[in-house]
Amino acid sequence: MLFVADLLKTYAAEGRLEWIGLRPGPGLPMQAVDEAEARPGSGLLGDRFRGGPDSTRQVTLLAAEHLAAIAGFLGRPAVGPELLRRNLVVSGLNPYALKGRQFRIGSVVLEHSGECAPCRKMETWLGPGGFQAVRGHGGLTARVLEGGTLRTGDCVFVL
Repeated sequence: MLFVADLLKTYAAEGRLEWIGLRPGPGLPMQAVDEAEARPGSGLLGDRFRGGPDSTRQVTLLAAEHLAAIAGFLGRPAVGPELLRRNLVVSGLNPYALKGRQFRIGSVVLEHSGECAPCRKMETWLGPGGFQAVRGHGGLTARVLEGGTLRTGDCVFVL
């Protein structure tokens, strides 16, 4: 008999890093990059909000599959990841399965630190109903424990 505690340790497959985005400044468009340097205690180089050593929001991540759900709620064929202003988009692994865990993306070790709830800017970036469309699909925040270079195509797996 499987218990919930057992199920929480089971994953169908590794995930994959699909997209990396940096926010150069408040309100400025996201910059999509193929790689980014992650540093412990500060987040991604080139991102305006890297946090501090004790920050719980050094990196943000979202599931590519959730982008499709958000687009569906908005009645659109697609929503680009830059509109949600998260740093990383992963596929094949539900980010909510990373709650309370450490995980690796390529050579970088991260630790789940919280949920990334939508803010009022979703109405600006996505239009009317944007806030509601993102609820429950906003992704997670993480701390960088071991730095390195993140590259699109890197594997994502739970430690």
